[in-house]
Amino acid sequence: MSIAEQPTNETENPLKIVEDATCTFCGCVCDDINLTVEGDQITKAQNACVLGKAWFFNHHIEERPEALIDGQPATYEQAIDRAAEILLESQYPITYGLSDTTCEAQRVAVAITDWIGGCLDTTTSVCHGPSGMAFQGVGEVTCSLGELKNRADYLIYWGGNPAESHPRHFTKYSLMPKGEFVPKGRKDRTAVLVDVRKTKTAKAVDIHLQLKPRSDFELAWALRALAKGIELDDSVEEKTGIPLEQLKEVMDGMKKAKFGAILFGMGVTMTRGKHINSEAVLALARDMNEHTRWVAKPMRGHGNVTGADNVVSWSTGYPFGIHLGRGYPRFNPGEFTSSDVLGRGEADAALIIASDPYSNFSQPARDHLKAINTIVLDPKLSETAKIAKVAFTTATYGINVPGTVYRMDDIPIPLRPAFDSPYRSDYEILKAIEGKIRERQLAAVNAG
Repeated sequence: MSIAEQPTNETENPLKIVEDATCTFCGCVCDDINLTVEGDQITKAQNACVLGKAWFFNHHIEERPEALIDGQPATYEQAIDRAAEILLESQYPITYGLSDTTCEAQRVAVAITDWIGGCLDTTTSVCHGPSGMAFQGVGEVTCSLGELKNRADYLIYWGGNPAESHPRHFTKYSLMPKGEFVPKGRKDRTAVLVDVRKTKTAKAVDIHLQLKPRSDFELAWALRALAKGIELDDSVEEKTGIPLEQLKEVMDGMKKAKFGAILFGMGVTMTRGKHINSEAVLALARDMNEHTRWVAKPMRGHGNVTGADNVVSWSTGYPFGIHLGRGYPRFNPGEFTSSDVLGRGEADAALIIASDPYSNFSQPARDHLKAINTIVLDPKLSETAKIAKVAFTTATYGINVPGTVYRMDDIPIPLRPAFDSPYRSDYEILKAIEGKIRERQLAAVNAG
């Protein structure tokens, strides 16, 4: 990695080249991006996909107050004091978000939630949360994306559309690249799509299993039966919409593969069955290891949602939906997940980090979020920031802030920022809030 500044002339901004920068738009976390930076504007992003280029090119430093209290400009110190006061006075606070910030900031958010005895939740609860539950039930046969690139000769994309959601997954990690044991790249691979509709991904694969909506569980178990040599009848087609002969053909290819991978998306986790679907897919990959080498990996969306899962898991033992109010972690999705806590009107304060739940939660949850004291950390004036009691304008991770993020295969990647921001990082703000909370808690103990 190198960073070089090349002044053009006295009237222009210096030109800076940042090599091997990391794109934090999606879970691929591509770390081979070469950025051309002019002042506080990224003008070129070599190697980035169309989504990555939009991420880099659309980043602008907005002229906004560093902090707002009740929608009015406030000093940083005033906002820190008010945020700490809100969290300390609350009886049932929640912490939510975390998927678009650094692991360093995530660790502090966990600590704050522990100090105040609140609920800790991440955006995992509304995307691949069911997969996290399934891992606990059946385990995960896993690998790195580097192993996919070098070894995988049979790929099943299930319930996702990576051609549009993760463009470089195809070209860098799974379908197209030439690898050590697949030297011809795409020609050495067979690709299958399992989806309820024809997408752009369907045009890139060899076989499209177009299943009936909400029948992922039945399809996974049908394939598990075929893997075990169990005879099935034509009722499989009635349930899934896929002819039995086609499933047998796919299973035959799966057994002959040297290294296969099931890459599943939210079409599996957020349809009928949820974590039971994920368990069935993970169990299928496990069963296939009786014949050859198979793995299963979730296709993660946000740039560091995998990091959030890791940080929260190693801190508490669970990935999301955790209550810390009794002095030890309790895990119960549906009871302690933010959308449910807010929807039932239970929380009385919220710390929202790098997320915008007011734009996508249910109406009851949104109404309650608007009614309680909310603290928001976000580079943009999001819909949630607009209703916040305290709103901090933050620097953007990966573009302005260094740190660590996790790729979707649980590999940690360092961030190499392109240019500085006049605003503080999530980590710096959260450390200040934590310090103020501890200061007041210790003062209360000493006074008592």
